[in-house]
Amino acid sequence: MFLGTHYPRLDDKGRLILPAKFRDDLAAGVVMTKGQDGCIYLFTRAEFAAMTERMAASPLTSGAARNFNRVFFAGATDEVPDKQGRITIPVALRDYAGLVRDCVVIGANTRLEIWEAARWQEYLALQEPQFAALTEEVLPGLI
Repeated sequence: MFLGTHYPRLDDKGRLILPAKFRDDLAAGVVMTKGQDGCIYLFTRAEFAAMTERMAASPLTSGAARNFNRVFFAGATDEVPDKQGRITIPVALRDYAGLVRDCVVIGANTRLEIWEAARWQEYLALQEPQFAALTEEVLPGLI
C-alpha cells in the first residue's frame, strides 16, 4: 500500500528520485502510464500484471473498454530504478503530465501518482471541499 505526499524534483535528464520509503517495493521494476486527471500512474510490475489480467476480461465489444485500454497501454513504459532510486520519465509522459521540475508523488493505495506541483495544488483546491462534504451514499459502509 502506498501512502503519503512527497515533493521530489526532476533533474535535467528527466529523472525522478522515488521516495525512500517506497524504494524496496519498487526495486524490481515499475510500470508508468498516463493517469487520469493529468497525472502519471506508477505501478509495481506485479500490480500492473494483475491489472492487465482484470482488464483483459473486458469485452472487445465495449467501445469504452477498447478506448481506455488503447490509451492506457500505448502510454505505458517499464523501468527499473537505479541504485539511487531514480527512474527516467519518458518525454511523452512528462509532456502529458506537464512535468518540468517540481513534482508531487502521492500514494494512492495500489499505485503512486506523479503530478506537476501546481496542477496537484489546483486539483486539491477543487477536491478537498467535495471530500469534506462526502456522505455515506458515496462510499456506503466503508467509513
